[in-house]
Amino acid sequence: MTSPAQALPDSIGVDLSGATLRAALIGAEGEVRERREAALDRDKLPEQIAGIVSELRDKSPNIATIGVGIPGLVNPQTDRVLVSPDFPSVVRGDIHTELMRLTGLRVELENDANAAAYGEFKAGAGRGARDMFYVTIGAGIGGAIILDGKLWLGATGFAGEFGHITIDAENGVECVCGNIGCLETVASAPNIVRRANERLYRDNTSSLSRLAMSKDFTAADIAREAKNGDDFSLLMIERTGKYIGAAVASVINLLNIERIVLGGGVMEAGELILNPIIREAGRRAFQPCFEATQIVAAALGTDAVSIGAAMLARDAQ
Repeated sequence: MTSPAQALPDSIGVDLSGATLRAALIGAEGEVRERREAALDRDKLPEQIAGIVSELRDKSPNIATIGVGIPGLVNPQTDRVLVSPDFPSVVRGDIHTELMRLTGLRVELENDANAAAYGEFKAGAGRGARDMFYVTIGAGIGGAIILDGKLWLGATGFAGEFGHITIDAENGVECVCGNIGCLETVASAPNIVRRANERLYRDNTSSLSRLAMSKDFTAADIAREAKNGDDFSLLMIERTGKYIGAAVASVINLLNIERIVLGGGVMEAGELILNPIIREAGRRAFQPCFEATQIVAAALGTDAVSIGAAMLARDAQ
């Protein structure tokens, strides 16, 4: 006898959150059956997505939906992308209608952080929880909220902008959103690099760091050197964790959430950044709320957006 889970169709998830387009064929339980990657062609994005979808459809006759995770503000009620600095052409156009026409399948658009959160909730580090807050820390910082097993989008679909919690309103730098001192201005990957460069410039003792030998180091380089025991890199990772932990404490106090899942490229530093996040959240949060919250690293890596977008599209039927 076929179980309900086995009867669910396969779906395709597309991730537009980085410089590489990632797509995957996703099974009923969130398992990745096939993957495809390609450098993003921003001038012909609908056609590129449709081409990769066609390749994946050849691997399964049982596909009904496509989910697309996009960085920016996505209104799921109108299927329009309202704000996306990475994809201004998508904002001006109607990628939803275009993809439906090119593929002949039902298409669902979703914010990339929401998609990754749903993936982790259904098939990753959020499994077994009813309430979850998801954070992705990479080139930008995003967040998503799942309450009572459902993605909570807010009044117009834009809930969860964790990266724009104010950390330093007095002395912070201007954020891409126009505000001063947002979390993203100190804890996103490019801003970790900016802070490291500024400290290297003004602190002669930091010149002993291996990072000082390179003008083009990345946040991944800082994480690698921290793992190798470089004191300066460890300091930068520790301080970044404290910034994130302070913002996480606000979420814990506000939502009394069961589980917080931390993903994105910056979390590749592992326990070196996870532990200071947990310590700072514990120091700042209301203690009974903190003790009721699990703070864990994400489990799905670069597949999170594709898996979540595919499962959201399937479950929206």
